[in-house]
Amino acid sequence: MKVNLRSFKQKVRHNRSIFRRFMTKLEKNPPKGLDQLTTVVEKEVWKEVDCLTCANCCKTMTPTYTPADLKRISKHLGMTVDEFKKKWLYKERGSGDWMNKSTPCQFLNLKDNKCSIYLQRPVDCSGFPHLPKKKMVDWMHIHKQNVEYCPATYKMVEKIKARMEAE
Repeated sequence: MKVNLRSFKQKVRHNRSIFRRFMTKLEKNPPKGLDQLTTVVEKEVWKEVDCLTCANCCKTMTPTYTPADLKRISKHLGMTVDEFKKKWLYKERGSGDWMNKSTPCQFLNLKDNKCSIYLQRPVDCSGFPHLPKKKMVDWMHIHKQNVEYCPATYKMVEKIKARMEAE
């Protein structure tokens, strides 16, 4: 299903604090069956969200590049790792992570929302938005961040909240 980013951003503004409180509550006191519920809901979410109609993650966020990512991508582009870093990345203070200098991502084709290095993309991108993780609670801090950027994460939290309130 096509994602309407304007509508999504309005929903986020309206529900951000409600969803964050809900996720903090889950994190502190995870209910029995949360991981199983997440698995079921995730399958529903992907029937309702088409990432290629959105690409908000690529437009507004940056992945963290691992040393393996740097080697693989720079080789694919015919560059040295240092050339790749110098051209497109910066080293984040504190964490030392390599991140994109700017958004949208330099590898995003804005005409069709496709990644020009899809098969070599960073591991962080290939796992995003990290919904199907085994222990939902261990990834809650990530979901709290992603709920503002990713309609799939938003929809997952929305569905879990609705189901838990219905019980």
